[in-house]
Amino acid sequence: MIYKFRLLSDEAEDFRRDIEIDSDASFHDLHKAILESVNYPDDQMTSFFICNDNWIKEIEITLEDMGSRSEEDNYVMSETIIGDLVEEEKQHLMYVFDPLADRVFFIELSKIEFGKDLKEPRCVKSLGEAPTQLIDFDALMSKSNTSTGVSDDYNEDFYGSDEYDEEDLDGLDLDNIDDSSSIDDLY
Repeated sequence: MIYKFRLLSDEAEDFRRDIEIDSDASFHDLHKAILESVNYPDDQMTSFFICNDNWIKEIEITLEDMGSRSEEDNYVMSETIIGDLVEEEKQHLMYVFDPLADRVFFIELSKIEFGKDLKEPRCVKSLGEAPTQLIDFDALMSKSNTSTGVSDDYNEDFYGSDEYDEEDLDGLDLDNIDDSSSIDDLY
């Protein structure tokens, strides 16, 4: 069987990749096909997640054996066949390409072609630019600090000031807060 997966990103509206791969291929083969289609280097601890219909992560397939001692099954990309975990059209997956910032591609099995085989995965449709693979946190913070006028030179008044007024809290009902309270419940 040939599986056709569609990749989308919530960061790049016009981004889309359609990848065809044999159902007997490994998740590592799909991992390599994704990286090739977006021109990312293979230097991150990526992982796949099998998701339910609401995109809730259920099963993780990791790039490396993480040595978990839990009773749960551990799935490693190179040892896990796609067809063993993905069986139905419209099934959802996530591919975590930036593990530090938990950024993902959303993947859907868009089509299954029965009675055909495919030796090598292939990208059959490529639209738009992929988001950058990793976020440059230093550049992001310096841009944020200069655009908001925040200075790195914090003084002792940063965490408090002489202008604190206890009456500002008078309208809050702090005695009736529980774990299910929202900010609107405080007023």
